[in-house]
Amino acid sequence: MNSYFRLITTQMGTGLELIPATEGGQRIDINEVVAYLQLKRITQYEVKEIYQAIQTLKTEPVTVMLPVPHNFPENEMFFLKVSEDKMSAVARFIPACNGGSELSKGDILSELGMKSVKYGIDEAAIDAFVANKQYCTDIVVAGGLEPRHGSDASIEYFFNTDRHARPTRLEDGSVDFFNLNTINHCKEGDLLAKLTPEDRGDCGFNVYGDRVKPREVKHLALQFGDKIELSEDKTEIRSKINGHVMLTGDKVFVSDVYEVENVGTATGNITSEGSVIVSGNVQAGFSIVSTGSVEVRGVVEGASITAGGDIIIARGMNGMGKGILKAGGSVVAKFVENATIEAGTFVEANSIMHSKVSAGTQVSVDGKKGFIAGGAVRATEKVECKTLGSAMGADTLVEVGVDPQQKMRYVELQKQMAEMSKKYATIQTTLTGAAAKIKSGAKLPPEQMQYVRSLMQLSQQLQEQMAAGNAEFDQLDELLSNRTEACVCVRETAYAGTKIVIGEDSVTLKGNVKFSKFIDEKGEVKICSL
Repeated sequence: MNSYFRLITTQMGTGLELIPATEGGQRIDINEVVAYLQLKRITQYEVKEIYQAIQTLKTEPVTVMLPVPHNFPENEMFFLKVSEDKMSAVARFIPACNGGSELSKGDILSELGMKSVKYGIDEAAIDAFVANKQYCTDIVVAGGLEPRHGSDASIEYFFNTDRHARPTRLEDGSVDFFNLNTINHCKEGDLLAKLTPEDRGDCGFNVYGDRVKPREVKHLALQFGDKIELSEDKTEIRSKINGHVMLTGDKVFVSDVYEVENVGTATGNITSEGSVIVSGNVQAGFSIVSTGSVEVRGVVEGASITAGGDIIIARGMNGMGKGILKAGGSVVAKFVENATIEAGTFVEANSIMHSKVSAGTQVSVDGKKGFIAGGAVRATEKVECKTLGSAMGADTLVEVGVDPQQKMRYVELQKQMAEMSKKYATIQTTLTGAAAKIKSGAKLPPEQMQYVRSLMQLSQQLQEQMAAGNAEFDQLDELLSNRTEACVCVRETAYAGTKIVIGEDSVTLKGNVKFSKFIDEKGEVKICSL
């Protein structure tokens, strides 16, 4: 049992009786004594004297006389402490003065009600106290009901949703370009996605009876396009057709797969709302435009292919200086020569020659040959290859650390701003001249006044356009100047004459470099070993 205290009245006056603890009990808390005396409006006493008495308290009670008159008995009472989260209420009882009355169970329940504690009352704990008084001891008299927290909704997709998935590598390290399996085929009735709805949980209650809400959970709904059927309970979607399925953002799309043997004079240009599979070749001068992915199992010559998804060319591309590949996703080809490539994610090939390549993430040229020779290759994060440049001195540029699309917009915006500034200066010269004539008293003909008004309106428009352009230019300039973890990795030889740009810093190799990694460090392109 804990040590405790009580007021007593004697013929000598009012005293504070300190009762020692039994074995294992806690010592009296002086702060609790002070709080009790303050509640009883007893202020004339020496705290130090009481504290010293508590320290020396051992086996027999000790009384500290208080130099104040106190002629009425104090009843049993309790301090109530409610936890910060209001989920538990703890009572600490103080005994009655000699002659004072004790609390009944009803008294305790009534007092809790007056303090607004009304939920989760532990009557068993109160009964136990009434039967066996434990003073200056924490007694939990009420406990709230914790809310039952639910769980977020989730969606399981039954097709490959990884837009960054790479083709399978063979044991010798090369890529199996004939079996890429990067297009997600589906059949009518196939389950595409399943929703597990959120569990909102159940409310709890604190000791005051207030409702305690469970934490917020994430709500999801299946998002999908045409050619997809939603189940009655809205938890499953299935394909209505045989086709190709892809995930764009949070939305599932199914499109028809248009298959053709070759693209050339027999077919003309192809435009498809779905994916396109060409089992043969794509001839020079023809084009394919697809909202899905395009897979060519033969070769592509000087043609143009635009895809919302990926572009896969099993036997490579010779662009003949005019071939263009534009993909919202990745571009994978056995080889690329004399072509222009723009990929939203990555580009992967066995070799790249004399081509302009830009990738939203990285360019990997890591097959048996694994060389980049001539042209310009740009990627936001990384370019890796076996051989970079050539012994013949082909002009080769590799740039990482900036988004190629942002860099293109930066250059384009520079030109536009220069043109607008020149036009604005010309207009201002004309307006200044017209203003001088009017100020001198000259009267301009109506057609000239109309022309001046139109120039003033155009001047205002140009000011607004230049302000917006400057804001975008500053934003792009900040983005492009930020240092990144971008790098260029060459597993064998980087030849002299190759230019490597990382962010705003660059280096042109003066000699051959082997087994190297190029990084940006403190505003300088550094060469370190792999």
